[in-house]
Amino acid sequence: MNDVNWSAPTLTGRHVQLVPLQYSHAGGLVRAAADGELWTLTYTSVPSPGTEVDYIEAAFAARDSGDSMPFAVLDARGDVVGTTRYYMIDRSVPRLHIGYTWYAKRVQRTALNTEAKRLLLGHAFDALGCEAVVFETSHLNLRSQAAIQRLGAKPEGMLRAHMRHRDGSLRDTHSYSIIRDEWPDVRARLDARLEQPA
Repeated sequence: MNDVNWSAPTLTGRHVQLVPLQYSHAGGLVRAAADGELWTLTYTSVPSPGTEVDYIEAAFAARDSGDSMPFAVLDARGDVVGTTRYYMIDRSVPRLHIGYTWYAKRVQRTALNTEAKRLLLGHAFDALGCEAVVFETSHLNLRSQAAIQRLGAKPEGMLRAHMRHRDGSLRDTHSYSIIRDEWPDVRARLDARLEQPA
């Protein structure tokens, strides 16, 4: 695995483009978060108004430590509609998590999200050679749990009292994973979904 490039790529599909997060995306993140006032959800990592630069700098700190690859998510017009990242990257397996994902309300539950996951999973398994990809979400985020299960990820269990939400309440973390042997079936399912009429 010595020839693997662990720098953040640009991933492009029909509905979405994932590009390495930059300071220039700050304004777009503000507009995306305002669509639905996403920062009001206690179980999300969405920056509240005025904190977008701090959010980007924290993402850069994790990137510079080798633990994360943060992306800005752009729609087909090139507008920033959210963000996502690889994180908890373990190159020795290799294994990584996909998370810190949030989208403007107008693109939630659309082909954009499906294609973004298809691109991220494809790069993780096919380019980075990952043996497993993990998704974690709050016990309160039922929509996220359902979306992860629709991907074909298998439940690994629940970490009780794992961390705190932004309001200080305790979070139980639901963990799911896709392993390399499962990727061909997951890929076929995602590709079939993307071929369906919008």
